[in-house]
Amino acid sequence: MTVDHVAATDEALRNRVADLLAASRARSTALTEAVDEADLVAQHSPLMSPLIWDLAHIGSQEELWLVRDVGGREPLRPEIDGLYDAFQHSRASRVELPLLTPTEARSYVAEVRDKALDALERTPLTGRRLVEHGFAFGMIVQHEQQHDETMLATHQLRAGAPVLHADAPPAGRPLPAREVLVPGGPFTMGTSAEPWALDNERPAHVVEVPAFVIDTAAVTNGDYAEFIAAGGYDDQRWWSDAGWAHQVAAGLRAPQFWERDGTGEWYRRRFGVLERVRADEPVVHVCFHEADAYARWAGKRLPTEAEWEKAARFDQATGRSRRFPWGDDDPTPERANLGQRHLQPSAAGAFPGGASPLGVHQLIGDVWEWTSSGWHPYPGFEVFPYPEYSQVFFGGDYRVLRGGSFGTDPAAIRSTFRNWDHPVRRQIFAGFRCARDVSPAGVA
Repeated sequence: MTVDHVAATDEALRNRVADLLAASRARSTALTEAVDEADLVAQHSPLMSPLIWDLAHIGSQEELWLVRDVGGREPLRPEIDGLYDAFQHSRASRVELPLLTPTEARSYVAEVRDKALDALERTPLTGRRLVEHGFAFGMIVQHEQQHDETMLATHQLRAGAPVLHADAPPAGRPLPAREVLVPGGPFTMGTSAEPWALDNERPAHVVEVPAFVIDTAAVTNGDYAEFIAAGGYDDQRWWSDAGWAHQVAAGLRAPQFWERDGTGEWYRRRFGVLERVRADEPVVHVCFHEADAYARWAGKRLPTEAEWEKAARFDQATGRSRRFPWGDDDPTPERANLGQRHLQPSAAGAFPGGASPLGVHQLIGDVWEWTSSGWHPYPGFEVFPYPEYSQVFFGGDYRVLRGGSFGTDPAAIRSTFRNWDHPVRRQIFAGFRCARDVSPAGVA
């Protein structure tokens, strides 16, 4: 590789990082400027932080990693570090903290960004693991986009008139089959090569997965309404012990934000708009326990995390694992519903260009998909660059979610990306698809 080629590659990486940083900040700005100051500082749910906390926290993390560590500069506002440390204060308590005002927060994140861009310009992107291939900058891009999705979920929880708007997603198309067979055998799970992959996605390792059958599309609102109509919420047979106890205690009767009108028609509230539930869209805002109960009622189960990833990545023709279901290229609007371009999931079959080699559709985008797996490290896991991203959460009652949602940015999702949450959570943009063991009945 010539010196000129190395320089050109380095410049291309810096330009890409700068573009992604600008895109994430534009989204943060849009989400916080869409509401007035009262909405910014309010707590719209005890499950969520005030929007203004998220904004300043984004700046705080960027300062810690890009300004102080990578850039080697002195702290800008060391007195606020504790206020924006997610481990020191619960989400429910953050509204009571002496937070930066909206004006102060915006000024702070702008100052941090100026110094972060200076660090990007001056720092060699090699020779140190934290900056190799721009990792620290990519980590911050992903962190901001993750909080942007969190802020989008807060917008869904806020009361009042609509403030966010987007085009409707493309129409769905009939799929040739409801489910497909994924052949048994080994496949490579996780990654050791993706430059910006986070520590819980590493290392790549071979997993033996027995043959199974998986749905070609996520469970739709129409499918789920049948479960409700069949008395699914009243029949303990379909629920785990923990799921039934939660269903009773929480009084669950339908997905969050669903309500019936006087005729029995289902409606949902979506970012301030009350609209009829569309039967062909993936169901969203259901917790793990609801997804698990539906799967049992349907005579199926939720896929394991390994099954989900094999369905998304395994190319039977070559025996290799792809970066994405469609191949190794990054997501595009023709392949997946990502990046808040649409404020809702897309109907089944809307993105034929995003299908996996086996014909499984919309594994990336639309809705996060619950799996049956708990949250654990891979064999050979190594903390990097800090234990609070993954390690401190391993174990407990968490369940893994895969694939991203319509609110997930393309920069923050891969087929190896692992999300996790408590099984009772419904405010996230989560749905599911079903799987089943191979049986003489074959594939539908």
